[in-house]
Order: sequence, then C-alpha cells, then structure tokens
Amino acid sequence: MTNSPEFSYALPVVSNSMRRTTTAWLILALIALVGAGLFSLLLVLSRTPVIQEIVPFLDFFRVALVVHVTLSVLIWLLAMSAATWSLSTRGDKPVWDRLSFWLAALGTAVIIVSPFVGAGDPLMNNYVPVLQHPLFYGGLVLFTLGILSHLLRAFLFRQRISEVLSGTTALQTGITLSAMLTGLSIVAVLASWRDLPNQMDGSIYFEFLFWGGGHVVQFSYTLLMMIAWVVLATASGCRFELTPRLTLVFLVFLALPVITVPFLYLAHDVTTTGHRLAFTELMKYGGLSCLPLGLAVAASLWRAGKPSGEHRYLRAALVSSLLLFAVGGILGFMIAGLDIVIPAHYHGATVGVTIAFMGLTYYLLPRLGFGALPERLATWQPYLYGGGQLLHIIGLAWSGGYGVQRKTAGVAQGLDGLGQTAGMGLMGLGGLISVIGGLMFLIVAYKSMRRRSGQ
Repeated sequence: MTNSPEFSYALPVVSNSMRRTTTAWLILALIALVGAGLFSLLLVLSRTPVIQEIVPFLDFFRVALVVHVTLSVLIWLLAMSAATWSLSTRGDKPVWDRLSFWLAALGTAVIIVSPFVGAGDPLMNNYVPVLQHPLFYGGLVLFTLGILSHLLRAFLFRQRISEVLSGTTALQTGITLSAMLTGLSIVAVLASWRDLPNQMDGSIYFEFLFWGGGHVVQFSYTLLMMIAWVVLATASGCRFELTPRLTLVFLVFLALPVITVPFLYLAHDVTTTGHRLAFTELMKYGGLSCLPLGLAVAASLWRAGKPSGEHRYLRAALVSSLLLFAVGGILGFMIAGLDIVIPAHYHGATVGVTIAFMGLTYYLLPRLGFGALPERLATWQPYLYGGGQLLHIIGLAWSGGYGVQRKTAGVAQGLDGLGQTAGMGLMGLGGLISVIGGLMFLIVAYKSMRRRSGQ
C-alpha cells in the first residue's frame, strides 16, 4: 500500500533557482566532509594502540582535531541545513543567493588552509574549538555571515502555508522553523559575547562564548533530522500514517524547549555554573521532545515491507540514523564525569544526524537533475559508516568506564590495563571502518553528480 496523495511527504525541487542554490550548498557540504575525513584519519591513527607509537606528527593532533570538528560538526551540518532551507524558499533572488554562498565558501576555504599557513595554538573548547589565529577567526566570521544571510533569505521568502495543509508544506514549515532556531543560536552567541568579561581569554572564554548557542543549534539539527526521517520513510516505501497537521504539531513541539533560552540568559550570568548546568539540562531533557515523531517513524519502519530499488539505500540510511541517534541519546543519560563517555554520546547523536543528511543527499541528487546512484554501493554505505561509528562509540564508552580522558592522544591517554587498551582498540577499528564508509558516501555522490539524468 502507498500513502494517500494528501499524506505525501516530499521535498520537491520546483524551480531552476532553487535547484542551483540547493546544489551549491550541497557541494559545499561535501567539500567540508572531504576535508574533515582527511583530518579524521590522523586523529584515529593518533589514538589507536601500537599505531600511535609509530605515526609521526602527533603534536599536530590538537590542530587537526580543531579543524576536523569545525568541518564535520559546524560546516557540514550548517551547509546541509542551508541546502535544506532552500527547499522551503520562494522567489528568485540570484544575487542574494550567490552572495550568501560565496561568503560561506570562502570562509570554509580559509579554515581548511589555515593550519598550513601558520594558524596554530589550538583551544579544545566545546562546540566550536578554535585555532588562535586571525586567519581562522576570519574564516569563521565569513562562514557565519554566509549562513546568516541565507537563513534570513529563507525566513523572509518562506513558502506560504495553504489553507489545506499538505505533507510537503508541513515539512517546509518545519524547515523554516529550523532556520529560525539557527538564527536564535547566533543571537545566543552574541549575547554571550556581550556579557563576557574583557579580561577573560583562552579556552574558558570560547567555552562560555559558544556554550548557549551550541546547545540551541542542536535543536535545529535534530528538527531537520526528523524531517529527513519522515522524507526517507515515505520515499523508501514505509506507510507513515500521521496527518500533516499532527506532523507539524510534533515538529513545533520539538522546538518548544528553546523558548526557555532568553529566560536562561536572564537567570544566570554566562560565566556561572548555573548557566552551564541550565543548558546541559535543556539539551538532556528538552531533547526528549523528539520522541513523538521519532516513535511514529520507527512504527512506520516496523510495519514496512522489504525495500527494493531506490528504496533500499534510503531505508538503509533511515535505519542507521535511527539506531545511532538512539544509542547517542541513551549514552547522554550515562555521563557522570569528564571521560570519553561524553564524545561517545555526541558522536552517536551527531552521527545520527549526519547519516540522516547523507540519506537526504541520496534523496535529493536525482531530484536535482543528477544521475542515478549506484544502488549496491549506496545501500551498503550507511550500514558500513553507521556500523563503524557504532563500534567507535562503544569503544569510547567502554574506555570511558575505565576513566580514559577525552581530548588526549598517545601516552597521555593512560592506557595501562587490558580494558582500556581493548576499548580504545575497538574505537580505532570502528573509526577506520567509518572512514571507509564516509569515503564511500563521497564516491556515491561523485558518481551521481558526474553526470546528469539521461546521460
């Protein structure tokens, strides 16, 4: 059975302007992943037992980690968000669209090359770690200006909601809501910057600067992941039975915890423990707002028949994303210190979002006019990438139980016992497998984008 027409949840590409803009941001997201993958290979090798003793340039670990995180957690996710915002935008504004994109693209290029032209002195603060160098700062500012410009475009020229709400317009409204949440996260960073003491600097400064906004933007990513889940479920043959109105209600419900953000800033100074704990609790318990829609998608999967053709790789991405995000969420409730259970948690949650965006990329490529995807390779890729990441976070959580600290490499990890060594070995194996899975994603995208439909 198929969904009735009024319950069709699709993200159509209806104009040449939308196609060009979406494609440009999608390519930028893929470039960010290429860069992140190159830096991640060094990171995995520098923390893997035996190999870590013979790999040269381990002093580059922290610099590589900063750029890897910036590319994979900030630029990839925001560029994919921008590509998605284009699908809820109306009107032809080519100059505005090009300006937004090239600001972000230039900022990305500056960030990638900055370590090789003198940028160093890394700071390992959360959310947006930085290299203390004007070039790196400039790249961040340029990229942020491009994103801010594009989200203003998406909000000011958003698709209108018709009197009869369809599945498509429900999703497009949710996409516009995600742009608003991203805008709020930027406002939160500015509010933190305004309230930080002038004499504060170093890692603690950037920790406080990005703490509030970093938590807020996670709700935007989660909202877009949920939209991707609904699209992938229906496009892969699942019978998603929620009405468009109820789907939109659940999308709004997911974003509702963010309305507390202004009050959190009023209640606590940004440099206090109360501020940090308030946003931690917001993320921990506010994130449960994704459960209603997530359970509805899981239920549609439970009832679904065996997929075939395009449905296979879309279903693979959906299943892998659901599993990784669920594992990451569970680990979030197990954090009890500063060990590597913390990166195990956010790797699970962030990779869940990443695989959803990979699946959305597979969904969009043919609809943007590119060629068919290699079916078998595209089907195996989410399972390999997701499976590798699952081993990676299990190894991290295992070692975290032995007290191995985060953001360390080599002998600083203190791998004195069999348990710690085995856990980090599993982490290294999973990381290498996921690198292969990430490379497969880029190959699949390249094979599709190298030729247009019908060629």
